[in-house]
Order: sequence, then structure tokens, then C-alpha cells
Amino acid sequence: MSVTVITTLLAMGRWEPDAQGRMIRAAMDLFAERGFDRTTAGDIAERAGVTERTFFRHFTDKREVLFAGSDVMERTAHDAIAAAPADLAPLDAALTGMVAAGGLLAERHEHAVRRARIIAVNPSLHERELLKLAALTEATAGALRGRGVTEPTASLAAHSAVTVFHVAFARWVSTDEPPGFAECVADAAAALRELT
Repeated sequence: MSVTVITTLLAMGRWEPDAQGRMIRAAMDLFAERGFDRTTAGDIAERAGVTERTFFRHFTDKREVLFAGSDVMERTAHDAIAAAPADLAPLDAALTGMVAAGGLLAERHEHAVRRARIIAVNPSLHERELLKLAALTEATAGALRGRGVTEPTASLAAHSAVTVFHVAFARWVSTDEPPGFAECVADAAAALRELT
């Protein structure tokens, strides 16, 4: 390989670590600067110093940049529910999963705020957000069924817990110095319980 080729590859960022992280940061910056609709996958790749081909190895489309890590959140919630004490009521076990999933966001408040703002002003992203919440709901219901919770209780507890998560998240991203995510979940869960 010639020196020119090696220099070109290094300049493109191909050999730099954390290409996915750089692309996410580049996308967030571009979405804020230009708007979501006026930013292309090629723009994101260029800003991140990678090829467009590299972009598509990590993401199916530019929308997915905003939802990277959703599968990790689902697994985290599922595993926390599966490991919760056996004597917990179904809703409490499901809420344990929501707290664990929210814990993944603890160090990413600024990113979560920016992401929420981008989604809020782009109706085309609302559907994807709802699909990700539906996947979290199914993972939660599956974990509850794995604990022996029958239907419709598993589905009701899962939907309720994910609604609590959604409300807690909205509160958590609405302030510069939010309480801990677990506290937001506890407060939203308490409000839910007061409805009965």
C-alpha cells in the first residue's frame, strides 16, 4: 500500500476509533445546524470523517442515528426484569427494568435533550420513536412472561411501565439539572398509582 493511500485512508478517519460515536455526534450537530430534513447521510459521513459506505455499515438510514442503542436498552430492561426479586408484583418488576434502562442515559443527559428536541420538531421521526417504545414494551412483556406472569397482566404491566418510562423521560429532558432518572420513574409511577 502506497504512502498516499495510507495518508488518504487516515485522513478519511477510517482507522480512527469510535466511528459510530463520531457519526452520532456529527449527525446531532448537523441536525441542529441545518435541520433533520436538510441533512443527508453523506453530510454526516463527511463531517465524521468516514465514507458514506461506513455510515451505512453502522446505520440503515439517518433516522436510525437518533435511535442507536435502543436494542441495548431493551436487553437491559429485559435482563433487569428477569433478575428482579421473585416476590415483586408484575408492575414493580417492569418498573425495575425501566429504571435499569434509564440508567443507560445517566451520563448522556445533554445528548438526550438534543435528541428529544430534534424528534419533537420532526413529525417524520415520531413514528420511529413510537416503534422503539413498542419494542421496549414487547421486551418488557416478554421478560414478565418469562417470570410466569400471564396475560393480560404481562401486557398491561409492560404498557404501564413503558408509559411511566416515557413520562419520566419527558420530565428528565425538560430541565437542565434534572433529578436522577430513577427518581423521575418513581414519581411518574406514583402518579400512575394515584389514578386507581
